[in-house]
Amino acid sequence: MAVYLNNKFIEDDQAFLHVSDLSIQRGYGIFDFLRTMDGAPLFMDDHLDRFYASADALHLPVKKSREELSPIIHELIKRSSLSEAGIRITLTGGYSTDSYQIAEPNLVITCNPVKISTQNDFEKGVSIITHEYQRELPHVKSINYLMAVWLQPLLKDKQADDLLYHRNNIITEFPRSNVFIVTAGNKLVTPARNVLKGITRKNILSLAKEIAQVEERDIIVEELSDAPEVFLTATTKKIMPVIRINNKMVGNGKPGPVTTKLYKKFLELERSAHHLVSR
Repeated sequence: MAVYLNNKFIEDDQAFLHVSDLSIQRGYGIFDFLRTMDGAPLFMDDHLDRFYASADALHLPVKKSREELSPIIHELIKRSSLSEAGIRITLTGGYSTDSYQIAEPNLVITCNPVKISTQNDFEKGVSIITHEYQRELPHVKSINYLMAVWLQPLLKDKQADDLLYHRNNIITEFPRSNVFIVTAGNKLVTPARNVLKGITRKNILSLAKEIAQVEERDIIVEELSDAPEVFLTATTKKIMPVIRINNKMVGNGKPGPVTTKLYKKFLELERSAHHLVSR
C-alpha cells in the first residue's frame, strides 16, 4: 500500500520516522481523517480547513498548500485501488534535537481500508457510559488519545461501545465523535464549547434546521436521562443512535424519529457530495 511521506510516495513497509520525532517522544502532532465513497473523497475541503487550523494551533507549519495536498490525496487514492478508504493526514512535531522543541514537521498521508457503519449498525445503535474528563486543547485534532486508549478495559468490563466525556457536570464529546440530544421539547442540542467540531457535526447542524430547532449550548449530565433521543456523529459512524447510557435505556431503545430523519438526510448529502466530486 502506498504512503506519502514528506515529498514522495513510498510503500508502507518503507515508511519510517526517526525515534527523535516529537510524535514519538512527546505525543506531539495533529491529524485529520476523511473517507472515500466509490473512490471519491468526501467533504475534503472541510477536512483540510480543520487540518490547517489544527496545525496552526499547535505551531506546526505545513509546507504543502491546499492546492498541493489535494492532488497528492487523489493520487494516493488512485494508487490504493480502494473504493472505500480512510485517508489520514498526519503532521508531527519533527525531529527535535532535545526531545522538547518543535522541529520541522513530518507530513505523513496514508490510505487504508476502513470500516463504515451500515444500516444494520444504525438500527442496532450503541451503548455508552459517561466518564469525567476534559481533553487538552479540545479544538485541536491532536494525536493524543491517551485517556481513550487507557479506558478500553473499562469499556470491555462495562460491555459498552463508547464513552462520553463530561466535566463539571457538563457533557462534551466522545473520544472520536460528537454528541447530540433531542429534548422533550423536540429541540436538537449539541455542546458548544470544549469540543472538537466534527465535519459530520457541521453537516448535521445544517441539515437539522429543516427538521427541528437547533441549539449549541452547554448540556448538563442530567439532561441525558430526560432526552428521548441521543446520537453521536463521526466520519466513519455517520449518525449512530445511543440506545443505552450507563445501563439505562434511552427512549424505547430504538432509533428515534428525529435521528432517523437526519440519518436519511445525511445519506442523501453523502450521495450528493460524492456526485459533485466524482463527475
